[in-house]
Amino acid sequence: MPRILKTLAAALMIGAAFAGTARAGDADSCKTVRMSDVGWTDITAITAMTGGLLEQMGYTGDIKQLAVPVTFASMKSGDIDVFLGNWMPSMEGDIRAYLDDKSVEQVSANLPEGAKYTLAVPQYTYDKGLHDFKDIAKFKDSLGGKFYGIEPGNDGNRHILDMIKDPQFKLDGFELVESSEAGMLSQVQKATSANEDIVFLGWAPHPMNVNFKMQYLTGGDALFGPNFGGAVVYSTVRKGYLDQCPNVGKFIKQLKFDIGMENEIMGQILNNNADPKEAAVAWVKAHPDVLKGWLDGVTTFDGSGPALDSVKKGLGIQ
Repeated sequence: MPRILKTLAAALMIGAAFAGTARAGDADSCKTVRMSDVGWTDITAITAMTGGLLEQMGYTGDIKQLAVPVTFASMKSGDIDVFLGNWMPSMEGDIRAYLDDKSVEQVSANLPEGAKYTLAVPQYTYDKGLHDFKDIAKFKDSLGGKFYGIEPGNDGNRHILDMIKDPQFKLDGFELVESSEAGMLSQVQKATSANEDIVFLGWAPHPMNVNFKMQYLTGGDALFGPNFGGAVVYSTVRKGYLDQCPNVGKFIKQLKFDIGMENEIMGQILNNNADPKEAAVAWVKAHPDVLKGWLDGVTTFDGSGPALDSVKKGLGIQ
């Protein structure tokens, strides 16, 4: 009997160990989640937030700053797993080939409404009569023949370059000034402080809509999409990621944000120089109810328990 009991106990221990392995949240290869951040503050905010939550779940968020075209190419090559900033339709030209060959998958709309992305001007410039894309040519002198964009390779910059080439807009002699989001906003601040005319890439959500009195231009439907470049922002993953890493994939699929939330976090980053991860995590701690939907049915990386419990404990949420 003692020998039988020992054998039975050993079998139970093996069974328990096997059960623990079987219920693991994801394979070891999924522990590091490689994400792209293209340097726009809204994408920086939600990517930092996602990385912070993944850490509380036992994963590692590896965030790399890459341009939009490089992001999708890196997803195809298997070097990036997740990108949370697929703005559509403005990124249609960047992502279409990857969607068609199924190397990149759009898994869910994380910002389903309220976003927009097109050209904008200060209110005082708008009041002078620059209301539409076709009005820009008439303001060439006061604009210095310049459009202010963001980082090279960006889809918005490409739309501006296409517009300059298009005869219907009569923009001969105009040029695009490429820099970065911060660089562009610095130029807008300089121009508005001097009451000078400027035309630049504007979007929402973003604190610029509060920090500057500005108006979006009509007439850009063919380039940026209708309704002032009205956009839906998608979460995307590389081919096969949802099958290979179903637990973290479920979390990514369930992420949903809104304009107010992103504006609040971005305001902390841009206006108060807050660290993106700290600002994002602080927002979650102040609004813990969002976690229920994001983490429904998701476990920790090792499968030892619900991700919701682990995240709340790690962030000190009661």
